[in-house]
Amino acid sequence: MGVPVNFRLIITALVATTVVAGCSTSSAGPPVPGLAERGTTMTTATLTRKDLTTKVSLKGKVALNPVYGLVAPVDGQVRYLEVKDDKKGTPTKPTRVGAVWAAGKPTHIEVPAGSTFAGRLVDDKATVTAGMPVVSAKFGGYALVADIDGAQAYALAEGLGAVRGQIKSGPGPFDCAVLGTTAALPPGTIPDPPAPPAPAAPVPGAPVEAPPVQAPAPQPEQDSRTPSESTGMRLVCVPPAGIKLINGAEATLEVITAQAKQVLVAPVEAVAGQQGAGKVDVLDANGTRQTKDVVLGGTDGDVVEIRSGLTGTETLALPGPDLPAPQDGTAGK
Repeated sequence: MGVPVNFRLIITALVATTVVAGCSTSSAGPPVPGLAERGTTMTTATLTRKDLTTKVSLKGKVALNPVYGLVAPVDGQVRYLEVKDDKKGTPTKPTRVGAVWAAGKPTHIEVPAGSTFAGRLVDDKATVTAGMPVVSAKFGGYALVADIDGAQAYALAEGLGAVRGQIKSGPGPFDCAVLGTTAALPPGTIPDPPAPPAPAAPVPGAPVEAPPVQAPAPQPEQDSRTPSESTGMRLVCVPPAGIKLINGAEATLEVITAQAKQVLVAPVEAVAGQQGAGKVDVLDANGTRQTKDVVLGGTDGDVVEIRSGLTGTETLALPGPDLPAPQDGTAGK
């Protein structure tokens, strides 16, 4: 008895379907890619030369009568003067508060006009170094104050250039004149007023006379100033006259720390580190990574200056090298 025609057709169709399925499996496209392994070179970058302006952006606010610090102008011994409380208000002329003595010569320290003396930051006759905060001062009026964290402090370490301010939803941008130093300040101290002179001791053998009746001796005038509190690292600057300021208003300060012409730069994504010592991964002709140490300069947020360690002809891997993970001391426990 023969096989029905329709049954043969069904078997033929199943065989054809199996063959097609097998062919489609062997010729399927590449699998959907997943995440690349850590350290995989995704792309490359070359070094270039360009004019670089290094900027740091700080978040601040408007503050009334902010405290700032004045530093020792030279290495030497600081000697303070007795500064009397000015009852007439904010001084309109600089106030001399002491000097740093070196090689028998004084270099005077003065609180600028518009500010009052707020405290000594080191002991009288202490040995100080240039740049060390020695006096705190209080500005009389509104100013912009921005707190500085550790990373920003390193970015500002090479010095402050022009500072521009912008009040949120207010006036700006405008130039802002920096007051004093950005260093953190210890608590300031106001020296006690000098004690009245002690009465002279009687001479032995001299006749004792009754003391004349005298009016009560005047009490020494108490200093009404409050010693300044300690501060963290901060930048204090004053906008031009005519800028309307509201206490507590948020502000942004842009600080230019350096400007350089035609320096060697690399993308920040290719560099591990931001200031001073850093590392980059250089690719050879075979695409193999070699980590090299470099000395870094300023950055504008997009590129960073390479001061030494590279010739400028290298090809860099992106992303750059990973810094080693910190050891927590628990390995193997």
